[in-house]
Amino acid sequence: MKVVTRFAPSPTGHLHIGGGRTAIFCWLLARHFGGEFRLRIEDTDAERSRQEYTDSILASMKWLGLDWDGELTYQSQRLDLYNSYVDRLIEGGHAYWCDCSPEEVEAMREVARAKGQKPRYNGRCRQRGLGPGPGRVVRLKVPDEGRVVFQDMVKGAIAVDVTELDDMVLRRADGMPTYNMAVVVDDHDMGVTHVVRGDDHVSNTPKQILLYQALGWETPVFGHVPMILGPDKQKLSKRHGARAVIEYEQDGLLPQALVNYLVRLGWSHGDQEIFSLSELVRLFDGSNLNSAAAAFDPEKLQWLNAHYLKESPAPELAAMLRPFVRQFGFDVPASRLEELAPLYRERAANLKDMAAALCPYFQDAGSLSCEEKAAKSLTGEGRAQVAAVRRVLAELPDFEPETLEKAIHEYVERGGLKFKQVGPPLRAALIGQSGGPSVHLILAALGRAESLKRLDRAAG
Repeated sequence: MKVVTRFAPSPTGHLHIGGGRTAIFCWLLARHFGGEFRLRIEDTDAERSRQEYTDSILASMKWLGLDWDGELTYQSQRLDLYNSYVDRLIEGGHAYWCDCSPEEVEAMREVARAKGQKPRYNGRCRQRGLGPGPGRVVRLKVPDEGRVVFQDMVKGAIAVDVTELDDMVLRRADGMPTYNMAVVVDDHDMGVTHVVRGDDHVSNTPKQILLYQALGWETPVFGHVPMILGPDKQKLSKRHGARAVIEYEQDGLLPQALVNYLVRLGWSHGDQEIFSLSELVRLFDGSNLNSAAAAFDPEKLQWLNAHYLKESPAPELAAMLRPFVRQFGFDVPASRLEELAPLYRERAANLKDMAAALCPYFQDAGSLSCEEKAAKSLTGEGRAQVAAVRRVLAELPDFEPETLEKAIHEYVERGGLKFKQVGPPLRAALIGQSGGPSVHLILAALGRAESLKRLDRAAG
């Protein structure tokens, strides 16, 4: 059997990390078994759906590296297909027209509550033989007895008595098919074999299974993953540091860090924490999904991001860094970024911070500004040290890192100085910052001409 999974976001907002995690799980499951991963945009809520959100979701999927198979599907373009199957259910006696008003249905539910029963529609229109008409809906005829039983990939065996279920609406009075109807038709039409989604959909699954049975279709395997909680075990929100996927991208997080982190929020392979994408594809077979909700930890995400920054090859890091450098107004060749990025990948928390730290390297001496903390080192004594070191550097035969490091070390030793008397004013003069790489590496990165020019300006 070919494994086919799907991810089906609604374009009523940006892709959040809970949805992102679900998409990753579905993608990995399909890729592990050499199957297909399909993407469907559930945009039947015309009032809340926005093209800008669709665009954002697609961009976030691509940023995460989650490619999909086949054509992108939009539910809003498939209404006739859904309604054709609603008609088929009516013809087969599995569904019926209902003219009960919302107020009447609510009254039925109140009666049931008063009797201590499950509040639901009482089936009044089941045998009335109604046809289409203004204000009428179509309802599924739920069996009178029995249980809906399924084996959940995450939660194990689940059984629901049909007396707990309503004769749910399949087509609204305006002719629009309902969520459960559209989802079942879509999943069958796409050949979906495994439905992995959030556990807020557990209550929908028995209803959808009844629809599969009524239509004579094979039921897919279901897996419902728990929601992601904040560190305080409450529902995850922005106050916990959680953001939409696009916000993480804009903040300079590496996509491989977010993918790695989200996979571990609900899945495990022993005690291993760091996985390459190829490892995840090889290991993720749908087992070892945690049934308990995981807590979001921003610090662990930053730790993973720092790891991937350190491990990224210079060409890859430069390519990811370049858009952020452009945001600061500098169009720098990739080759130049390949030279500079390794100086900061163990110092920066993300690509945005790294780009900001690199900006002084792209400015000319005349426009270089100095941080307040760094400027404090450029006192009379500090300026004197800058001037003295400048004279030493000007005489060097080359400007290679080893030569520069040796020259500065000998200057400090010869003068009976401590490096803290020399390093901070030099760093302030060269890049206007109090922190950063070793001074000899900064000098080599700037080159002889630019370094001397900056030292002259600070010493003067």
